[in-house]
Parts: sequence; C-alpha cells; structure tokens
Amino acid sequence: MITITVDWTWWVLLVMVFDITIRVAAIIIIPRNRRPTAAMAWLLAIYFIPLIGVFLFLLIGNPRLPRKRRLKQQRINDYIRETSAHLDFGSLRPNAPEWFTSLVTLNRNLGALPLAGDNGAQLIADYDTSIQAMADAVREAEHYVHVEFYILQADQTTDVFFRALEEVVARGVTVRVLMDHWANRSKPYYKTTIARLDAMGAHWRLMLPVQPLKGKYQRPDLRNHRKLLVVDGKVAFTGSQNLTDSTYNLPKNIRRGLHWVDLMARIEGPVVASINAVFLSDWYSETDEVLTDEIDLFHVESGPGDLDCQIVPSGPGFEFENNLKMFMALLFAAQRRIIIVSPYFVPDEGLLLAITTACQRGLQVELFVSEEGDQAMVYHAQRSYYEALLRAGVRIWMYRKPYILHTKSLTIDDETAIIGSSNMDMRSFGLNLEITMLVRGSEFVDQLREVEDLYRSLSRELTLEEWKQQPLRSTVLDNLARLTSALQ
Repeated sequence: MITITVDWTWWVLLVMVFDITIRVAAIIIIPRNRRPTAAMAWLLAIYFIPLIGVFLFLLIGNPRLPRKRRLKQQRINDYIRETSAHLDFGSLRPNAPEWFTSLVTLNRNLGALPLAGDNGAQLIADYDTSIQAMADAVREAEHYVHVEFYILQADQTTDVFFRALEEVVARGVTVRVLMDHWANRSKPYYKTTIARLDAMGAHWRLMLPVQPLKGKYQRPDLRNHRKLLVVDGKVAFTGSQNLTDSTYNLPKNIRRGLHWVDLMARIEGPVVASINAVFLSDWYSETDEVLTDEIDLFHVESGPGDLDCQIVPSGPGFEFENNLKMFMALLFAAQRRIIIVSPYFVPDEGLLLAITTACQRGLQVELFVSEEGDQAMVYHAQRSYYEALLRAGVRIWMYRKPYILHTKSLTIDDETAIIGSSNMDMRSFGLNLEITMLVRGSEFVDQLREVEDLYRSLSRELTLEEWKQQPLRSTVLDNLARLTSALQ
C-alpha cells in the first residue's frame, strides 16, 4: 500500500496570501467614488463572508450602466439641451423666489429639461379611474402614442387600455411601448402581454434587458422604473402607477389582500414635450432609433393652466444623483411645511439630516408610509429610521393595511411640489432610472393637499411611545436591513 503525504503548509499559506490580497484589494477598489456607508457595507460583507461577498460585488457592485449606454444617454441629453436652449416654453409665473430659480438651474445643469410655463395638470388618485383616463386619452390619438411603464401587464384591469391601443393602431396611429425586462419577465401575463402587443402591431422593446446570450447585460438590479404616457405630444401622464391590476396579479399579494394605492397626473401644455423627450431618449437607448427627425419634439402648445413645470430624469445613466439633490434643495428651501409621501423611505445621511433640521427650524414635517410592507428588507430598513424621525418631531402617518401606499410626492409650503416615480431610498437615488416633475403653482399644491388629507383620513399616526414598545427582534431585523440597504 502506497501512502501519499500532503504538505498542507503551502496550501494554507496560499489561502492566507489570497485572503489578504482580496482584503487589501477591497480596501483600494471599493471606497473609490462610493459613499462611505455603501463602501463600509461592502467591506463588511467581503471581510465576514469573503466568497459570497466577492461574488455579490462582482455581480451587483457596479452601480452604473455600461459605458455604451451612458454615452448614448449623454448624446441625447446634449441634443435636447442644444435644441431647447433658446426656445420659448410658455410664460412663466412671475415673482419666483431666488431659491426656486437656483433649483431650476441646478436641475438643468444635471440633465433636466427646461422649465416650462402655461401647463395644466389634473391629479387622479383612484387606481381604476387613472387607467380609464389614460385609455380615453389614447383613443384621441391622431399620430402616435408613447407608452413607458416599469410594469406593464395586459390583464382584466388594464384591458380597457389595451383595447384603446388596438383601436388606434387599427386606424394607422403608431404605438411605441417600453417596459422593464427584469420587472416583467417573471410576472403573470408577461407572455400574454407581448403576444397582444405583437398582434395589434405595436412597436415594443424591453428596457435594460438582461440577456447575456444576446450580448445585453448590465448589473441585473439596474432598472428603468419610469411611468409615463404621451399622446401626440399634447397630453401626457406620469406618476407612481404601473399599468397592471392593483394586486400586481401576484398570488402572494392576493393571499394577503394587498392592493396598491397610486397617484397619476394628467398633463397638458409645453411640459409634455419634456416628458416625450424622456421617452425618446429611452427609446434611442434600447433601439438606436432617433425619432427626433420624425417627431417635432419642441412644437409645443399652451395648456389649460398656469403651472410652471420641469421634468427631471435621473438614474445610473447620469453622472450625479439628480433626484436626491433636488429633494435636498427643496427640504432646505421650505419655510413652513413639508409633507412627504414615499412607500420606500430609506434616506441617506444628508436627506435624514435635512428632514430633522427642518423640524429643528420649526417647520411642520409629515411623512406618509404604509403600515404593511410588500418588500421585507426595504420595510425593515425603513422602520430603522422611525425613532430618529419621531424624536426630531416628524409626524409619521401609516396608511392602514392591507393597502400599500405607493404614491411618491413631496410638497413644501403652499406653492411647490414634486410628483413622479422616484422613491426616497437609495435604490431610486442610484440604481433606478426615474422621472420626477417639479411644479410651481398653488393650484397644483391645493390638489395634492386634498390627496394628502385623504391619505391622512385613511392612516393612523405612529407615536414615539408606541414605537418604544417594539420587541427586540424587530429592532435587530430593522438594524440589519439598514446595513444591507447600503450595498450599492
């Protein structure tokens, strides 16, 4: 019998050298151009669970789109900026405060569209009414319809919308559709939706497809989270609502009785061109088709109102976190009142500081969230901030279950608001492509105040005394989720 002796000393030495190399490389690579909290979270993951940590970092550690897509985004941004630089986008409201003018300039420098005047906007807070309103607008189309939604499903609830698309395509209207690949690929009705779009003759594409065998790949959780509809460049819709049933048709939601509550805005006026520009840039990114020769993007008409509006696209295609910077500027500009509605509220240090500072400045600050969460990690990460907010003086309203309050809005004082697809969390700041509309006009804020009042009547207030009674296991879960939320 032959005995083989293995000298494990060299193997142990090699493993130690490899381990040290990985740790040193992590310290050099990970913190570069990354916020300290995210860098620390990644370093902890790699140090405590090296193999898993390194694998996850290689998979999702790059929070930017591939260079080719970023260059596309830059080209379309430059085109829009150059062609719109000297155009008249309606008459702006007089006596804008200096901080508002400065904010508009900030947005513009970071990739936003021009501020446009003479706009009208109607808020729609009922889920089914919103879908019906979009279907009605589609039926008025004469030339084209542009549809872009994070989740798009041809189900019983959205059937009225799809029938409207089929009707206009049948009479020669061009319909273009964009929907996020990763968000839809495993959802019910995915194949049914695609088949229906094909059957009607719509031009459709998947946004940010994760299809490595077709040469299409980026970090899988970089998503296009925008929701918008444009009809003939005259009417647009944007907000928080996906085009699907309020349960998202998911068995787990149906079992729990969950329904989503959303808010959309129907918009007319020059700012519709800006929303259309966002669609055209995403269409170009996915198809390489430049539609600006076919569509007179900046042929604008006055709307039935006097609102000043600016469209702010954001996401990993941009160099800076456009939406976060705008939120911060608004919070510091507020003088009397701040009301935030965000289903996923996981602020970074600066945003949390801005909110608590507003309370210390004597402002009334309210935050609307859901009593029940649909995403466990985000739900617990969000809860980890409640104590600090309550101690600072923020009034937290919890929309009663089994409803998920999915609206994303912010109002300050009496004249300025934002509405769109962007949550106040690290995913929306750095990983998702989002669209947000900044609005100046008391009549729009009055509409939002009515919606906020409705939400308040359907919510219960969380108090500091109640929060102190939280069991230890909940605190541990919340704090762990808070740490993982920084992994970007």
